[in-house]
Amino acid sequence: MTSPVSNRLTRDTRHRVIAGVCSGLARRLGLSRTGLRAAFVVSCVLPGPQFIAYIVLWVVMPADDRL
Repeated sequence: MTSPVSNRLTRDTRHRVIAGVCSGLARRLGLSRTGLRAAFVVSCVLPGPQFIAYIVLWVVMPADDRL
């Protein structure tokens, strides 16, 4: 059984590189942090609102309470 904290979508403040958005998404989806970060970086060469989505998630996603 998973704890309720792991089911919430929050920024991971312990394993962050910039803001913890990719790390938080990876934790929530059960993916590798490094894999999700690599996919984001690769997607940045494609046209689209990747940077805007990252900034919006940075503002909208609450930081986790763990230190």
